[in-house]
Amino acid sequence: MINIRLVAEGLLFFFQIYYIVILARIILSWFMLGGIGGNRTVSAIYQVIFGLTEPLLMPIRKVIPPIRMGMAFLDLSPFILLILLSLARQLVLRYFYF
Repeated sequence: MINIRLVAEGLLFFFQIYYIVILARIILSWFMLGGIGGNRTVSAIYQVIFGLTEPLLMPIRKVIPPIRMGMAFLDLSPFILLILLSLARQLVLRYFYF
């Protein structure tokens, strides 16, 4: 039988890795806008990160669309997803460890 604590540890590990991937997407999106996107290595890394994060970001973006700021848009969906991941992590910690 699978130990519940092992499942909790796996979920916490997933949340931590996904948190890092989202932060990497935020940082790399700045570089892509800055013109470094022509580098094939950075572009390939960004495509992988995009593929990992977009399935969860797209539904959030449908509810809260990017905010127009002059000529640019501010996409709040990665920040909202970071908050949701933190809340889910706290729920797992509270439910399985307290």
